[in-house]
Amino acid sequence: MRGPSGLSNAELLAILLRTGSAGENVVALATRLLARFEGLPGLAQTGFTQLCTERHVGEAKAAQLLAALELGRRVVSVQPDQRTEIRSAEDVWALVGAEMALLQQEELRVVLLNTRSQVMRVEAIYRGGVHSVVVRIADLFRDAIRESCPSMIVVHNHPSGDPKPSNEDVSLTKQLVEVGNLLGIEVLDHVVIGRGPPASLQALGLMPKNT
Repeated sequence: MRGPSGLSNAELLAILLRTGSAGENVVALATRLLARFEGLPGLAQTGFTQLCTERHVGEAKAAQLLAALELGRRVVSVQPDQRTEIRSAEDVWALVGAEMALLQQEELRVVLLNTRSQVMRVEAIYRGGVHSVVVRIADLFRDAIRESCPSMIVVHNHPSGDPKPSNEDVSLTKQLVEVGNLLGIEVLDHVVIGRGPPASLQALGLMPKNT
């Protein structure tokens, strides 16, 4: 994924790391870390001690990386007008699609939105096998309730590459909308990521109406 600077996440991370080591240049190190922790969100949630145990990452590099990622998180939090706005499944793809399409196991995330449909947070809720995830409905609403989010979007990937929603996806979506109605949290869409364009259950008419 490339940001406004035109640089990929690996290239930006390489700039932060500055140097690699014998047998592994800095871009290779950055790419390996992103793969190991499944992207920048996972890397940002990694503890200092765990990061220090990674090959070719010492205390200085670990501290520098985590400090930079935390600074980025704070910049987003103090500039709400510059947050990403989600209006379609294509916007969801731009946010997380390129990363999730490459995952080897199924992962389910929630995109928490404010009243202006801007992204407040993206939380990974479940990581499962390549065929299915076992979902507790309460887990998907936990962070939305904590953050007092008025709406959210559910997104998960199909490692097979086929984004066509399964019967289980449709059933889960129905449950989410029903529970969201009770909680006052609007479930705007359930987006399935595969290879190629994402599948929106909302656009496909597979979602019950929010009340």
